[in-house]
Amino acid sequence: MNKSELVGTLATITGLTQKEVTKVLDAYIEVVGKTLKKGGEITLVGFGTFKVSQRKARTGRNPKTGETIQIKACRVPCFKAGKGLREAVA
Repeated sequence: MNKSELVGTLATITGLTQKEVTKVLDAYIEVVGKTLKKGGEITLVGFGTFKVSQRKARTGRNPKTGETIQIKACRVPCFKAGKGLREAVA
């Protein structure tokens, strides 16, 4: 499902217009991004938790040349599914 399909489905379920749903979805994405950038986390009980994880520096290989390269440490966004979501999928 892509963004436009999600907006359409949410509009049908909520009775809001697609324009209103798009505005809310864009605001949600912005809030999640800003919160994670600050190092915070967002927990939606039954759905899951968005947080930032720290990856250590490591050695990798360039798949084209086979050359060994150093990959820098970095922060990456993570999502951990909640119990309700795991049970819904299972």
